[in-house]
Amino acid sequence: MICRPSAGSPGPEIRDQLRADRERPPSPARVATMLQSLNVNKVKLYDADPKVLSAFANTGVEFIIAISNDNVANMTDASRARSWLAQRVQPFLPQTRITCITVGNEVLSGTDTALMSNLLPAMQAMYQALVALGLSDQVNVSTAHSLAILSTSYPPSAGAFRPDLAQYVQPLLNFLAQIKSPFLVNAYPFFAYKADPSAISLPYVLFQPNAGVTDPTTNLTYDNMLYAQLDAVYAAMRSMGHADDVDVRISETGWPSKGDADEPGATVANAAAYNGNLLKKIAEGQGTPMRPAVPIDVYVFALFNEDLKPGPTSERNYGLFYPDGTPVYNIGLLAGSAFSPSPSSLFSSSAPNTNRKLLLITSWLGGILILLVVVILL
Repeated sequence: MICRPSAGSPGPEIRDQLRADRERPPSPARVATMLQSLNVNKVKLYDADPKVLSAFANTGVEFIIAISNDNVANMTDASRARSWLAQRVQPFLPQTRITCITVGNEVLSGTDTALMSNLLPAMQAMYQALVALGLSDQVNVSTAHSLAILSTSYPPSAGAFRPDLAQYVQPLLNFLAQIKSPFLVNAYPFFAYKADPSAISLPYVLFQPNAGVTDPTTNLTYDNMLYAQLDAVYAAMRSMGHADDVDVRISETGWPSKGDADEPGATVANAAAYNGNLLKKIAEGQGTPMRPAVPIDVYVFALFNEDLKPGPTSERNYGLFYPDGTPVYNIGLLAGSAFSPSPSSLFSSSAPNTNRKLLLITSWLGGILILLVVVILL
């Protein structure tokens, strides 16, 4: 579970991400120095590599570690889950702060039905192993989902999970409610705009002034797409009996600073507007129209551009910084900027998706693949 700070915590907290397909891979020491200079105190790894965890011992940095999709099946066995924890987690506690384990990423929006069937048993086995080792109060378990698990997302009040996934989603929600872990979703308004730029207002997706979109059922007005997407998830969860007992966290979002000819909107100005305006929006402390009093947790990709990653140009350009550490643009992380994160700022990420390689800005940390994501928590 990615825990929300206490009610007395000052200001927005920020997390960020590194990338695997980059030139000049940084060493763990270099990354640690950079993250500390940016007031980062939370990091999420793609794996649970001992080299990285050891490098951050006694730094105060919290870690969310991940189990990749190709290792989910192994974790359905309780003894293997316990052995994994004994090797990958216990040796580093408490010097390295490990607070969460994500089991797989976007599993339910893939096509591997065996993997889908193994997801919840793996999460349950991991949690049971944590309990057996006396770690369940320190470390929690979750998994992240693509918005593709929704059959309907507009209007937000009509949000619903795909009927073919109900057999997986319902028990998973029940389990998350039981262990008090959040439901993680990856949401990218950029993809909606890219798919139909003539029908979607750019200011609406960039958190800029616009007329807004009104839900005809609730009469609630949305001034940005991301919040509408989040409320669609809330509505879908409510339809499965989980209206307010499971938190929802946006585990991935972002905007590219460069793209191909068929990727409209992928510019430096728009990336700066999206991420910068999102930071300011979250800093206001308001929730979505459907849940105005519920603070929003958002992970924004990414710390570095990923120069060597294949695919569309946009996939190499979600970073706030170039691989050499110079800024692509400034959204308030740099000294002297108009919007400054609090001293309690933190960085993290979600696990990568092995089936759908979208926007997962990773980095080699001394040869170890890790992820970091800019996140704002109130």
